[in-house]
Amino acid sequence: MSWPVGALLFTLTVIGMEAFAYAAHRWIMHGPGWFLHESHHRPRTGNWELNDLYAAIFAVPSFVLLLGGVQLGWWPGFAWIGAGIAAYGAIYFGFHDIIVHQRIPTRYLPKSRYMKRIVQAHRLHHVVETKEGNVSFGFLVAPKPEDLKAQLKARARAGVRAPRAGAERTASTRP
Repeated sequence: MSWPVGALLFTLTVIGMEAFAYAAHRWIMHGPGWFLHESHHRPRTGNWELNDLYAAIFAVPSFVLLLGGVQLGWWPGFAWIGAGIAAYGAIYFGFHDIIVHQRIPTRYLPKSRYMKRIVQAHRLHHVVETKEGNVSFGFLVAPKPEDLKAQLKARARAGVRAPRAGAERTASTRP
């Protein structure tokens, strides 16, 4: 397979993974998979949460496609697709776990309008502790925070986490 075709397949896979991630987050994690994902909408104690199993689950297709495309003689495009899935996983980890949830401490502060928008959209997603009534299920593409706030308000803030007593809210933590 030529390099340009492989690179196109890789890029299309990364883009397609955003659609897959939205659907999985909206209809699996906030549906029948809530028993794992619920841990992610609660304060974390320790380094791990049940929701982390989704990373392992979603890594399996990437691993299998890479192995098949590189070592087992399958169609070479599978390797590019597997690499695209892995790349999306790395982007997701960097954005979601490091930047938004600070699971690895960093001093990064979003400065671009795009980064501020997706971080705020994800934080607005997390103000709802319940399976239903949530907003913003994407990771790299997100609606405007004003639209998300209006949706939450229209739902009478059902399931929205109550502010912690005595907790100061700053511009960086305010939804």
